[in-house]
Amino acid sequence: MSSESTSRSGMVPIGRRVRAYVAPVDRTKEQPAIFDPAKNAYFPLDAPPSPWIDVGWIENFQRTSTSELDELHTGPQGGVSVQYRRSLGAVVELDFCDVGKLQMAFSAGTQHMNVLASEPNSEDEPMGGSAYPAVAVLRGSTDQEIIVGPGVVDSFEIGDLVAVDIDYQQQIGYVGTGIAGSYVNDPDEVFRDADYIRRVTFNVGRVKEKTATSLVLCQRMPGGAPAPASSAQKVLGFVDREGGNFLQEWSALFVAGEESGGRICFYYPRLRPGARAGSTGKAQPESQHVLAGKLTRVALHASFLAVPVQDGTDSEQVVCYRSYFPARFSPMY
Repeated sequence: MSSESTSRSGMVPIGRRVRAYVAPVDRTKEQPAIFDPAKNAYFPLDAPPSPWIDVGWIENFQRTSTSELDELHTGPQGGVSVQYRRSLGAVVELDFCDVGKLQMAFSAGTQHMNVLASEPNSEDEPMGGSAYPAVAVLRGSTDQEIIVGPGVVDSFEIGDLVAVDIDYQQQIGYVGTGIAGSYVNDPDEVFRDADYIRRVTFNVGRVKEKTATSLVLCQRMPGGAPAPASSAQKVLGFVDREGGNFLQEWSALFVAGEESGGRICFYYPRLRPGARAGSTGKAQPESQHVLAGKLTRVALHASFLAVPVQDGTDSEQVVCYRSYFPARFSPMY
């Protein structure tokens, strides 16, 4: 191998797969999470800095620009004299390698529900019937330790899933601690009882261990520490539906490369559900990947539209930032 090829090998970003990270957008203020490349150039993939949440490896990652350029033609021969951007946009598509609460929410694009443990005699409902009463969350609770008090802690077992959020009391607008789980236009349209917010909240965790008064969770709850006057309920699983007017919106970061020492990061400040796939105009179907013989793996397919934001540096409208962090001692060009 020549010295030239050896010196340039670090310029080829090589990686097994792409890693995905997300962070909630402040829906009320329309403020995305910020990825600062100067501060987070080489953060550990398994321990991303706040507010980024690791949603695992992804496959079939595809970025498609839907921006359109146009020209102004002048002169006797109609030569191009001016170019300008007529529209701005981008589509992102991917398949999640893991299936979890966040991955399901992104692939569904709309409200993502928690199936609360329900009373035996409750009326059958597609998203679960009347739930067992919630238990109060006490002061001092954090995003990873939920204090419920002595005796009450015995209502939960190690391994249980719990949803932690406030009661629904006719609030309108976005609901859900830390992350918007739904939007209520009219309280009369919400037929659920006080448990509605806990049905849509992203503040869900799995109990890793218990103390005499609290539940210790395996992971930090995505929405952060419980809000005052929160309550907790047992969750059996998750459900989403095709339909509904609430649309998810998240900031996203995709990291590629790594094996060669370099790293490429694609930062999208605002991603919303998208119906288009590349230039076909149709959504891609979800599929099952064959592992061996008759064993298959379900792949959650997600398609997003990138929403423009204004860059504070020069007031330009942008949909994506691509950062490149070269491998050590690699050439620049």
